[in-house]
Amino acid sequence: MRVLQGLLQQELPIINDRLARETRQLPDLVRAVAEHVLLAGGKRLRPMLTILFFRCMANHIPSGSAPSRPETLDIYPMACAMEFLHSATLLHDDILDGSDLRRGRTTAHLVFGRTETILAGDVLLALGNRLVAEYADARLSWRVAEAIMRTASGEIQELEWIKHPSLSQEQYLEIITGKTAYLIQAACHCGALLSGTDKAVHQAALDFGINLGIAFQLTDDALDYSSQAAVTGKPIGNDLREGKLTLPLILYTQTLPTDERNALMSWVNTLGANADPTALSSEDNDRHTQVVQAVRAGGCVEQTRAHAAQYVALAEKALTSLPEGLERTALQEALQHTLHREK
Repeated sequence: MRVLQGLLQQELPIINDRLARETRQLPDLVRAVAEHVLLAGGKRLRPMLTILFFRCMANHIPSGSAPSRPETLDIYPMACAMEFLHSATLLHDDILDGSDLRRGRTTAHLVFGRTETILAGDVLLALGNRLVAEYADARLSWRVAEAIMRTASGEIQELEWIKHPSLSQEQYLEIITGKTAYLIQAACHCGALLSGTDKAVHQAALDFGINLGIAFQLTDDALDYSSQAAVTGKPIGNDLREGKLTLPLILYTQTLPTDERNALMSWVNTLGANADPTALSSEDNDRHTQVVQAVRAGGCVEQTRAHAAQYVALAEKALTSLPEGLERTALQEALQHTLHREK
């Protein structure tokens, strides 16, 4: 992690300064909501991926080989666009999920109101798209628009799945690819596109991004059953509390006799129909604790991380198309961080 940490220390102050600069230009209430989610921290994963893919390739293009030299291009608006788009999805997600904590802070809709937060999220979506459009490259606008559409579709699929849960791992993977992986893929691809490289490199960015995104969400779903709120900023078993059927729970249900599995699925369905997931009955709270403990005891968290490792391996394979250097090493370290992270 030494190379990645070094580059993070170098880039994060610039990214955060650019984010603050753009945010200060927003109307007062929108700015307050945006700052609430942006100042809560976050890994700045997507901006860093954009910068790393851009620099990885731009640094290896011979002088005079491209009509517009990449080193004259400002990559930070694109990097910031990715963070604004991601922040918008967080604001909307917390409302859809009825979440009361995000990165250890009270969620924006509980502080500023649902309507205000929805509209602020819309503004951040528009701001992100405007920053992308200013590059005047239709490929970038298409990739970002596609990612936003896929993200929203994944969220809709998840809402429908909560109403009618099933044990299909294929459907689960389709949902997490939509709601998480496509925006990460867009962050990688846009960086590669701006570096002026060939289609083989663009494909490597696409392959790396989609597999990293799936691995990231699989690890997130594992952490939901294994970490503590003090570490993750979210209550343990929060997905279950919201009636979400993620891979650790799917794997656990597969170990149960049919009647127990059906009873558990029926109970999860009632949780999904609960208007306020933070206000479970005493009986539901007890059962929630029991199920979380059973998922952990059954090794389902470790199995989920093992699935994540398979996608990390696919992402790492995609990096072989990139030239060796600090940026490629940092991307490799980002994969290992994703796999072994604890929050």
